Amino acid sequence: MNPEKKILLVEDDLNLGFLLVELLEEAGYRTRLCKDGESGLQELNRNRYDLCILDVMMPGLNGFGLAEKLRESSPDIPFLFLTAKSRKEDKLRGYACGAEDYVTKPFDEDELLCKLEVIFRRKPEESKIPESFKIGSFHFNPHLQELSFGDHTRRITEKETEILKLLCLNKNRILRREDAVEQVYGRKDYFLGRSFDVFISRLRKLLAEDPDVSIENVFRVGFILKTPS
Repeated sequence: MNPEKKILLVEDDLNLGFLLVELLEEAGYRTRLCKDGESGLQELNRNRYDLCILDVMMPGLNGFGLAEKLRESSPDIPFLFLTAKSRKEDKLRGYACGAEDYVTKPFDEDELLCKLEVIFRRKPEESKIPESFKIGSFHFNPHLQELSFGDHTRRITEKETEILKLLCLNKNRILRREDAVEQVYGRKDYFLGRSFDVFISRLRKLLAEDPDVSIENVFRVGFILKTPS
């Protein structure tokens, strides 16, 4: 594990927050604690972090709202939720926001640290990834997380980038859903599978400008990125 990794923890329960800071720093992570969403957003605007841990239930700007702003401004920064909200609907919303994981309180400290290590290990080996992919009339740069169509270039999220990259590497071939979920998230899980499907829907909308490009379902198997040869 890299001791230089910086984590932003946004948690309004300061007793728990201080305990988590101690846990994370003992594990070698440089950790900053913010007590609410607004101060967390200000901190993100001032400093760069490698990962964020967000509580959901906070006064003012809650964790879901902060995640949306983080995704807009810094889509390359991974984040996870650490919250008492355990309903299925909340978990699905969390994954739809782009969360790497959704951890419910109370939680096992060793398990949390393992999840963080998995997230950091998941960073791709940049040298083995092509500089760019051509997808019909689109150009996709996975290193910059950019999808270009004509003169318009948009920055997409880290998860959208990982999934689109897998689709491109298997262009015009079946990408098995279970294998893709495991590659993107590090494990197989019902909620992660639902989150994966949400990102597929987003990518379909992004690619809709070119009628020759599509992401097709293969029933109970996976997906195919169909593009002109």
